[in-house]
Amino acid sequence: MSWVTKTLTSSLGRKLLMAITGLSLIAFLVVHCGINACIFLNDGGETFNEAAEFMAHNWLIRLSEVGLMAGLIIHIVDGLMLWKSNSEKRPVKYAIVKGEANSTWYSRSMGVLGSLLLIFLIVHLRHFWVVSRFTDEITSGQQTLFNEMKEVFANPIPVALYVVGCISLAYHLLHGFQSAFQTMGWNHPKYTPFVKSFGAGFAIIVPIIFAAMPIAMHFGWIA
Repeated sequence: MSWVTKTLTSSLGRKLLMAITGLSLIAFLVVHCGINACIFLNDGGETFNEAAEFMAHNWLIRLSEVGLMAGLIIHIVDGLMLWKSNSEKRPVKYAIVKGEANSTWYSRSMGVLGSLLLIFLIVHLRHFWVVSRFTDEITSGQQTLFNEMKEVFANPIPVALYVVGCISLAYHLLHGFQSAFQTMGWNHPKYTPFVKSFGAGFAIIVPIIFAAMPIAMHFGWIA
């Protein structure tokens, strides 16, 4: 067995892989959030559609999507493996749970939050990514992604689902952002407080922006 295989199958190796893929997905969230936030310009979706068109047809972006999707799958599988490993190490639950004494509830619930995010992600990909990449509606110019968003979010059920997904994302990031830096060994008494504060701000602001989009479209605040 090579050292690479040993590293990736060890607990530390899986945590390292989790951190690397997590940070890459965080970088993607910044880009995705910035593009989607173009709808708040309230210009009939013109700027947003132009940005979405560029992302859909630029060969470098399309190539990076392959790596992003691979990283996402690895992140999900690795997370499930770590959750399973931690459960097996502690087959008998503690008689007394101290709760916040040793860890926050969301850090102990990453498996549940991750599962909710997975459900949300599948729905999100079906609503927009599949439509924009693999159907004739948008690829042929018959429909725009902005109008597709308006149609999807006219229904309150997807809006509610997206809001729940964004709440799950917020708590997932609240733990994952700081945890990734810690796993990578990027700890320093001078910089760690800033990382914690920045991570908390990121975990709140980005999901709020994402959640505001379906809400604003549903209630007609964006035309």
